[in-house]
Amino acid sequence: MRLEDFRALFNREGQWALQSAEAFAPREKDFLSEFSMLAKRFPRDLARSALTTAILRGEAEGKFPQADKMYFTREALEQATPWQVAAHRAKRYQGADQIVDMGCSIGGDALALAVSAPVIGVELDELRAAMAQENGRALQVELTVVQADVSALPLRLTSSQAVFFDPARRTEHGRIYSIADYQPPLSLVHEWLQQTDAVSAKISPGVQLEELAGFDCEVEFVSLEGALKEAALWFGRFKTAERRATLLQDGQTHTLTAEQQPELPLSEPRAYLYEPDAAVLRAGLVQTVGADLDAAQLDPEIAYLTADRLTQTPFARVWPVLDWMPFQLKRLRAALRERNIGQVTVKKRGSPIVPEELIQQLKLEGEGSLTLFLTQMQGAPVVIFAGDELREG
Repeated sequence: MRLEDFRALFNREGQWALQSAEAFAPREKDFLSEFSMLAKRFPRDLARSALTTAILRGEAEGKFPQADKMYFTREALEQATPWQVAAHRAKRYQGADQIVDMGCSIGGDALALAVSAPVIGVELDELRAAMAQENGRALQVELTVVQADVSALPLRLTSSQAVFFDPARRTEHGRIYSIADYQPPLSLVHEWLQQTDAVSAKISPGVQLEELAGFDCEVEFVSLEGALKEAALWFGRFKTAERRATLLQDGQTHTLTAEQQPELPLSEPRAYLYEPDAAVLRAGLVQTVGADLDAAQLDPEIAYLTADRLTQTPFARVWPVLDWMPFQLKRLRAALRERNIGQVTVKKRGSPIVPEELIQQLKLEGEGSLTLFLTQMQGAPVVIFAGDELREG
């Protein structure tokens, strides 16, 4: 969408076109047929912009509670932080007089931050900057957007201001994996910290932690309903730990930190098998969870935990262990047939086996089902038979 096409959505004809497009409850797969109908009533560029906006609003409902009032580009929507994660992050900004959102895109994070304090958003892309400003107006929050290059902005911060930084992690060539290639560079935080001690940055949750050696910050890994969503770096007064795992589940927030990791014993599979949440894994807090569960590890390099007693925890999923054996395909097939198993769910850690290929090789025809865990125990490949996942309540 071009900037002029976006602006055309706000005149009388543009609003009519947008309402007409939304009446379709459109989806991307139906774009051509619905576009052809709209283009008979409105100029083609306007019809395309209206239909694109309506489609993206529908797709954004899972990320934004007021998506029906907002404006997006597809790329910006795909990169946007889910509202629950942005709202969680914004809580640390309470007490700031003003927040500067460096690289605000279409304003997804800025809208959440504005609950804590008025926000100035800075965005290089003209279209995204215009969308961010309109999204602020639509949701009636205190958001002022400046179209500018963050890295060239002559910025003078006060100690009562706070900074949120979201550097680009994609280029026209694809995803950026190293923080050394972020644009604008992550090193800008050092300049801002000379003016204010309240700075945070959003980065990829797949970051190589050794790359952060030059940054004095807390690293928080955040998962939403079990899916790892982001890593946040907290600098200055925002830093309250070295590593933090935060789980947002069913409207609740669970947080885990630890200064030192306890050493866990090694053991064969016991009565229960635990799989820590992805945020716990990335934060390096598996042993902390294990100690709370009175659990052991199967292998010092594998994140599965095992315990004699069932202890429900938000930080790990749990299955009852039915049996286990050293991994050998022929023996595994025979054991499953003895149990009359016809369907398996295969999970793995530390195993090179492709689950889909294994399921085909097993050629099961029984009536029962169970979960197989392919992993290693003290360096040797094993398979664990598990029942249905045990959930609280």
